[in-house]
Amino acid sequence: QVQLVESGGGLVQAGGSLRLSCAASGRTFSSSAMGWFRQAPGKEREFVAAINWSGGSRYYADSVNGRFTISRDNAKNTVYLQVNSLNAEDTAVYYCAASTYSSGSYYPSRYDYWGQGTQVTVSS
Repeated sequence: QVQLVESGGGLVQAGGSLRLSCAASGRTFSSSAMGWFRQAPGKEREFVAAINWSGGSRYYADSVNGRFTISRDNAKNTVYLQVNSLNAEDTAVYYCAASTYSSGSYYPSRYDYWGQGTQVTVSS
């Protein structure tokens, strides 16, 4: 069993930055791929970024590539999402997810554990 707790969301002006964190409990974190997804009001949950168990492979949605960076610290059981150059379209609840697979994926169905989400609101 893995429990995930996100933090770091908030209200930020367009062009600003935030660092989202996801603290995981459970012995399997270091062998699990991790992902970030987001859901805006009235829209479906969408993939943002993923990272494999070692941090050696990273994947990004086209809409955030070059602006967002996913990373992990297995010693701290934490995965991060650095979000830069934010715009109004980035406003959403951001969710951290853990997979029982070691490689990352774009698909929500590949993730078995989800956090409660952290709100990111970008003001223009």
